[in-house]
Amino acid sequence: MLRVAVVGSGPSGCYTAQSLVQLDPGVRVDVLDRLPCPYGLVRYGVAPDHEKIKSLQGSLRTVLEHERVRFLGGVRVGGPGGLPPVRLRELYHAVVYCVGAAGDRGLGVPGEELPGSWSATEFVAWYSAHPDAADAGFLRGVRSAVVIGVGNVAVDVTRMLLRGSAELRPTDIPQAALDELSASAVREVHMVGRRGPAQARFTTKELRELGVLPGTEVSVDRGELTLDPVDPRTLPAVPRRNLEVLRGWVERPPAAAGRRIRLRFFLRPVALLEGAGGRVGAVRFERTAPDGLGGVRGIGRFEDVPAQLVLRSVGYRGVPLEGLPFDAATGTVPHLAGRVVRDGVPSPGEYVAGWIKRGPSGVIGSNRPCAKETALSLLADAPALEHRTVPEDAVPVLRAAGVEPVPWSGWLSIERAEAALGAGLGRGAVKLADWEALLGAAQSGPAGRREP
Repeated sequence: MLRVAVVGSGPSGCYTAQSLVQLDPGVRVDVLDRLPCPYGLVRYGVAPDHEKIKSLQGSLRTVLEHERVRFLGGVRVGGPGGLPPVRLRELYHAVVYCVGAAGDRGLGVPGEELPGSWSATEFVAWYSAHPDAADAGFLRGVRSAVVIGVGNVAVDVTRMLLRGSAELRPTDIPQAALDELSASAVREVHMVGRRGPAQARFTTKELRELGVLPGTEVSVDRGELTLDPVDPRTLPAVPRRNLEVLRGWVERPPAAAGRRIRLRFFLRPVALLEGAGGRVGAVRFERTAPDGLGGVRGIGRFEDVPAQLVLRSVGYRGVPLEGLPFDAATGTVPHLAGRVVRDGVPSPGEYVAGWIKRGPSGVIGSNRPCAKETALSLLADAPALEHRTVPEDAVPVLRAAGVEPVPWSGWLSIERAEAALGAGLGRGAVKLADWEALLGAAQSGPAGRREP
């Protein structure tokens, strides 16, 4: 029996496990995650008001409940206090790392370190109840915010900044985040891109959602739409539809609204300026123009946009995992068809899938073919890998090393605790937002159908 560890229980990890057990009836898979909860960015990266996308948890759940797949939460691999990858390698015939891209890109401009300047990733983690997130008082004293970036994450955080409590209360957003967003004084959000609308990365569905927020007006600068020389007829379908939506907003007459979203293009941040109390008070942008080569160039004209909150949303980035090779230029682990490459040659029994393999690109479904490619490589190597003796069960070894995995039944106990919390608040299920509450819930419930 081939025993495989998959590190990470998000879409790429689950799809890798699914491919392995579907392609070979002689494979058993342990899906490890440092969190006691599965599903990765589907649980902790999808906005709470996106119920349709969050429903993907159902299909991932089916994978993790497969008779030859076992979920082991609370198992940290690499880093301080984590199980070294070399030790994990001794417990399984093969290990597939599906650890995503946990970092984010900075702006690299003066003032970026000012209080009130955050990554969108940090803001998303807070309203998604990630146990590592801190209540940093994102919205205290904030009247105007700037979101730098024009992808779907930028659209998400812009929408969440102006969502009313009536729309958020039915979701699983943690109560503390709901309370703070409900009491927010934010009335204006500027979402800004350094290039033109034809190059924006958001999808049309997400873009349109901004236009239906209750009590919120969306404005677009007519002049900025005309700066891009691209002929809309030559564009692919998504950017062409995006331009249609933006033009519709330009032509729409002004509405009386208490809140406003301003979509800006051809502006790049050059500095964050200090304001009252030593926190960020404005963002200085330089006007850009197409350079004729697909990029933009600064033209020496500047504009200051007042803001007490700045969220950068300019891309995720993979981070090194102790014990694995890492390409700092791409933020990925070097590989050949998913096989980890060390010193120019594939390393037996080590594999990658998902963003740590290909970079932070594509949508959730892009992980399926990526995972299948890695699974096929692993199974092609299986005859050589199975010659090595590994423990019949890794869990006793993990426990002896001081690691107490959270089994699937522990996760089901967390689900029950979140349902009970929501019921007590007069809501649906509400996420538990800290390590103590999650681990306490995992240990408090009755034994599930399958223990490690």
